[in-house]
Order: sequence, then C-alpha cells, then structure tokens
Amino acid sequence: HSAMPIVLAQRLCPNATIIGPRHQRYSEVSKQVFEIFHRFTPLVEGLSLDEAFLDVTGSEKLFGDGKTIAQKIRSAIRTELDLVASAGVAPSKFVAKIASDFDKPDGLVTVEPDNVEAFLAKLPLERMWGIGKVASVKLRNAGFETMGSLANADPKRLENLLGKWGRRVSELARGYDERPVEPRE
Repeated sequence: HSAMPIVLAQRLCPNATIIGPRHQRYSEVSKQVFEIFHRFTPLVEGLSLDEAFLDVTGSEKLFGDGKTIAQKIRSAIRTELDLVASAGVAPSKFVAKIASDFDKPDGLVTVEPDNVEAFLAKLPLERMWGIGKVASVKLRNAGFETMGSLANADPKRLENLLGKWGRRVSELARGYDERPVEPRE
C-alpha cells in the first residue's frame, strides 16, 4: 500500500519487481497539477507533491460550487496529464482530507456542512490525523472505537488520556477545524 516501507513490501511479496523512483519526473508533474489548481483559486496549500488544500469559496461565482470545481479540476488533470485524481469537498481541511481518502484512486466525496458529524461519527478513530499506534491503543483500551465516540466524550477525559492534544481531538472528531488554507510554495 501507499507509503509502505520497501523492506516490508518485499517481505510480503518476495517476487515483486521493484522500480526505482523518478523524483525529477514527479516534481515536473506535481508542478503541472498545481498549475491546474491555481487556475481555480490562488488559495492553494500544498501538503506534498500530490496533495493540497484549496479554498474555492471565492471562486464559486466563476466556476460553480465546490463539487463542480472539484469535478473540473479532476477532469483537467485527466485530460491534460492523463492522470486520475481524488478529491474531498467539505467545509474544513480536516473533513476534506478524510473525504479525499475515501474513494481513491479516482473518486470525489462531498460532505455537506450539515452532514459533517454524521460522516465522521462512524469512522474508526484511526482515520484521524495524529492518532497513531500508541494513541490508538490508549483510546481503544479506554473504550473508544470511532470518531463518534470521541466526539461524544468529555474533552477533559480525552485530555487525561492524550495530554493537551486531547481537547483538539474532541474538536476534530466533531468536525470543528477553523484552520484556513494557507498558500505557500
């Protein structure tokens, strides 16, 4: 799977053919993808070579609603670069990221503002950024299994389990994420 250490991949599939990376080519294509993003909004916050947050609220009069803009971006990437792209459309970065991971490699998931909590509630708590193996075990041992169970938990209890970050976990589990898209190179 994506981001699996090569040593583990070879152990799981000893007959696999390993092809070396082409970082120069990845950078070139990434630049082309980001150029497409910038056609629709100047508010692009890159996360990696192939992932970014876009705030398209100021572009809706020109291009349509968030879902329509995402469809246009995905279409441009397919037509111009012969690549597929997944997108998540949501009222916050946190929810958009989770939505974008839902229907890969070629999907589009939209989460409306009034459906954020219901969308998150059923997901395993490991879907939340920052909940790795250690936090997952700690939370599961305390009886938490889903983001919904985190959303309904007393924030002080989460703070006792996770430290200061516990309060943020409570907010994110309810879909509360006010971080703006911050354009940068």
